[in-house]
Amino acid sequence: MTKTPHRIRLLRQLVLALMLYSAAAAKEHLRVRRLAAESVTAAPLPNASKIMATEQIEGQTELPGSAKATPITEINQIESESATVVPANQAETRNSAYDLPASSDLSGSSGSDEDGIYYDNAPVDCDPELVGFEIVTGYVFSAPEKLMDSLPGTLMLTDCLETCRNNKTCQSVNYETGLCVFFSAHADQLPGALTKSQFPVFTIYGQKSCLSAKPCSRAWYVDRVQNYKLKTEVKRTVSVASRRECFELCLSENEFTCRSANYERVSGACELSELDRLTLAGSNAFQITEGSDYLENHCVEEPNKLCEFKRLPGRILKTVDSVYQEVSSIDECRELCLNSPYRCHSYDYNDTGDMVCRLSHHSRATLVDVQEPFLDVPEASSYELASCYNVTIECGGGDMLARIRTSKLFNGKVYAKGSPKSCSVDVKSALDFELRMNYHDLECNVRQSSAGRYVNDIIIQHHDMIVTSSDLGLALACQYDLTNKSVSNGVDLDVRGDILPALSEEVIVESPNVIMRITSRDGSDMMRSAEVGDPLALKFEIVDEQSPYEIFIRELVAMDGVDNSEITLIDSNGCPTDHFIMGPIYKASLSGKVLLSNFDAFKFPSSEVVQFRALVTPCMPSCEPVQCEQEDTSGEFRSLLSYGRKKRSLNSTVDLPRTRRDIDTSKKSAPSDMLLVQSIQITDKFGFKQDKQESGDYYDGNETSFTANEEGHGFCVNAIGLITAATIFLLTQLAVIAIWTYCYQRRQKLQPYQHSY
Repeated sequence: MTKTPHRIRLLRQLVLALMLYSAAAAKEHLRVRRLAAESVTAAPLPNASKIMATEQIEGQTELPGSAKATPITEINQIESESATVVPANQAETRNSAYDLPASSDLSGSSGSDEDGIYYDNAPVDCDPELVGFEIVTGYVFSAPEKLMDSLPGTLMLTDCLETCRNNKTCQSVNYETGLCVFFSAHADQLPGALTKSQFPVFTIYGQKSCLSAKPCSRAWYVDRVQNYKLKTEVKRTVSVASRRECFELCLSENEFTCRSANYERVSGACELSELDRLTLAGSNAFQITEGSDYLENHCVEEPNKLCEFKRLPGRILKTVDSVYQEVSSIDECRELCLNSPYRCHSYDYNDTGDMVCRLSHHSRATLVDVQEPFLDVPEASSYELASCYNVTIECGGGDMLARIRTSKLFNGKVYAKGSPKSCSVDVKSALDFELRMNYHDLECNVRQSSAGRYVNDIIIQHHDMIVTSSDLGLALACQYDLTNKSVSNGVDLDVRGDILPALSEEVIVESPNVIMRITSRDGSDMMRSAEVGDPLALKFEIVDEQSPYEIFIRELVAMDGVDNSEITLIDSNGCPTDHFIMGPIYKASLSGKVLLSNFDAFKFPSSEVVQFRALVTPCMPSCEPVQCEQEDTSGEFRSLLSYGRKKRSLNSTVDLPRTRRDIDTSKKSAPSDMLLVQSIQITDKFGFKQDKQESGDYYDGNETSFTANEEGHGFCVNAIGLITAATIFLLTQLAVIAIWTYCYQRRQKLQPYQHSY
């Protein structure tokens, strides 16, 4: 993505401001710690070099903003050179963990009175292998008398937690990108000390826990959200004595996959569920509930294959979990996210510095309780994990079974390529589903490519009716060794696409003359070819710029030319039915003569021809937009304007037939609703090797349809048909003339013989 120098400078100034804020917080923590120590005893600190480091940090009123060295690096160098417990920071391309020994004392005191982990103010001796952390995002722990130390320049949350894990005295941490602060107490001991972190940044609070069994090797075990609850189906409810018992029940659950739990602090009720905020992203299930703690299992194993990330333009997170430097490409950044030591759900690349990759376990679905967690930067982009799919194949004696497991509740269908109705399975709100294909079932189109090898292609389609860019195509194969009867299976996940030529047609309807075109996203170029996922737009334009009319659009429908399937894109009120498929209709010019609606190319499973039909109503002097409410992926509703509104009931618009009707062009009438029809050929992105269809499904790109919603008869002009008819007519005339000439000449030759008699 190309960025102007001005945009880059602005972005880096914003990031630098957050770094300065973190450095100022570090200075304040150190100052409070020193004052507290001086008030207790006049004896000097054991390590004089630490006082020098503190004075150096306090003496800096400004941090340099030069590109030669970032403030984080400079502060980190001061701390590393002064303190004996931290190794000197070297210029590395990857940020290494702080390897503090377990016996080190960050606060300079022995800490013998506070050894162990506390639950309900009771110390617990814990095996180091069973120590873990629970994370609370958007909260900060404020306890100056329990402050041990801080590590500016910490760019990894995992490093911050590991440093605390290796020190018996450390009970909790506050983490912001570039700053880690350690405490010898935690929020269960001092409940009032955990408060909402202050704007403009948000803090991640980590609290040390001691578990009865180690559930996984992740950096932390549980994400906790205070005073929230996930209102969904509960698999099991148990009465427990503490929050720790509740999330331990979820971590150790074996009968089902426990992804989250709701803990009621007063009653002690612990509700276990196999769903969480991410599997229910886009719903309204995560709600504020006073007195309840939401606990999300961070040890759950998610699918990690065939992962799709959605681009979130103009925004990046203020606080992230990891910052990697010298990352060569955005693809490498994506791989770092998929292979991180925690459940990574978003990343950004090259937006806060050259070759800088930032990862986070958060996305919009998990940040609804945090005030403004994003920085608005027009030139930047974040990438959020939408869903992942793990596919396994079981090769049986007479069939193949495809088992699919996804990370987000799936609604749609899975079917064999070319057989979307006869060999398919409809899926409703499921995380696991399967499709069985018998080798002898002609409808499932399983092919034998060689001796003992059977192959087939399947489509995972998110929408009930249409193919979109989010859909997946898989090539499956079962190989049978006929010598020893062993069975193996494999998945070919290579997705290729060939763009075939396609035509878009121009339709003109009089009074006023309106053109509907399928164009590029900005409405400038007429599209002659399209593939599923291509950014397109429907453009409605009044030809005459001097026309006194404006137009609005409603009842925009996409139709399949083969089996009469159709889907409504813009409803009778003029609002999008699903803004992920078709966006609102907006003015492309101040005059209101041009309207656009953006969409990504899609198709129906049974045909490559998509036909659009829309009702266009002129209005004078201007058209009023309609207010539409749309729900985004985080479950929040946002208002938008669309240039369409519901007109009074028109009998002539009900149950419009899809057959062509003649138009009596000799009569001029007052402007009324006009029905515009447009077609385009769209190919899918699944480049499976298969024979071309020999059916009669043929799209004639030279055909143009003129249709109007007026009383009268239809009129249809087919250019090729007209030329063919004219040619036949001329040939017939020539044949008649030739026969007549032959007969006339023969008669002239016979006349002399007739007169001789």
